[in-house]
Amino acid sequence: MKYFLGIDVGSSKTHAIIADESGCCVGFGKAWGGNHQGVGYDGLENVLRESFGGACEMSGVDAADIVGAGFGVAGYDFPSDREQHMQAIAALGLTCPLEIVNDGMNGLLAGATRGVGVNVTAGSSNNCRGRNAQGVEGRIVGNGPMFGEYGGAMEITLRALQMVNYAWIRRIPPTALTAVLLEATGAKDEADLMEGLSNSQYHLFPFIAVKIIEAAQQGDAAAQEIIHWAGEELGWLAVSVARQIGMENDELEVIQSGSVFEAGEAITEPMRAIVMQHLPKAKLIRLDGPPVVGAVLLGMEQAGFDGYAVRDEMVRTAKELVK
Repeated sequence: MKYFLGIDVGSSKTHAIIADESGCCVGFGKAWGGNHQGVGYDGLENVLRESFGGACEMSGVDAADIVGAGFGVAGYDFPSDREQHMQAIAALGLTCPLEIVNDGMNGLLAGATRGVGVNVTAGSSNNCRGRNAQGVEGRIVGNGPMFGEYGGAMEITLRALQMVNYAWIRRIPPTALTAVLLEATGAKDEADLMEGLSNSQYHLFPFIAVKIIEAAQQGDAAAQEIIHWAGEELGWLAVSVARQIGMENDELEVIQSGSVFEAGEAITEPMRAIVMQHLPKAKLIRLDGPPVVGAVLLGMEQAGFDGYAVRDEMVRTAKELVK
């Protein structure tokens, strides 16, 4: 029996799956986030060891049994990052062919029919990666507002702060978002909120986006404007990457991955409007399964094994393990 490894390293959590050649996921392990920008390369090595160790313990498989491995890693952004990432992976003792990609590729590999198309991730922040049938890849920077890339939970939260400030300075009418941010930070009132954020006494976090989405669903005009804006921005990410890989006029699968898409049509519809305006043959697909499946498929690819023939089974059994 052949065994394959995939590890999805995010900024908040890490998942590892070992699957056999039938597509059955036989081992699962997890750890905290391993983005080196937050935890350093020692931290990355630690989460790789912990998650891989858990998958090995569950499956009874060890490093010598793995014939192909794939790693989708948050923070693996540029060629200059490769050497130190590979050093961290070397600590696992693998002897098989392996590859490392940015974690934005995991959703594409897991969700697209043959790993071809564009994946838009909207989780804590945003990301977008693409690949055409010839293997040409496209990307955004993936580092958020500094580069004008929006649509994830943190960007939604920061936009909400702007709306709360606009309401405070009387640029717009009062908004329910004021109460949301006061509760989230513990600030006494708007003046205290602005002072506390300015002086780093208070902090904003991506999870606040859940309450912003709820405010939009309850009819708050400012919150609705933010979610519509976020959807359009996510659409532009897909359009940009599709252009890079020359697929703007092709039948293109656009995968939507990440927790922000749980907002449903409020964010999907404005995204779809932008996408269809510029990518008329595109099809939006919500990722149905753990992104770590994409990392396993990458590992299978390194071993010359057609993982897409067994992907459905992999997704089914991965769902039973990743909860």
